[in-house]
Amino acid sequence: MAKKPAPDISPVADFEQSMLALEDLVGRMETGDMTLEESLAAYERGVGLYRRCQGALEQAELRVRLLDDPANPGDAREFDAGDDGSA
Repeated sequence: MAKKPAPDISPVADFEQSMLALEDLVGRMETGDMTLEESLAAYERGVGLYRRCQGALEQAELRVRLLDDPANPGDAREFDAGDDGSA
């Protein structure tokens, strides 16, 4: 069973920790030195880490939408890296 992040860890810190753990796990898997059982366990852990990262990104997106327009977060426009906000 996956451990839940401690309540005092921010979503950003949890994302960063999960991403680092995922990168480390992928690096170890790429060496090819794991048994099949170890590889399956690592893959399962990787999927869990990926889902935590995805959830943190979704929360961040929601926070940005709420800051953009608190009354209508669903109407917020998509982020465009080339858009400087001036019209």
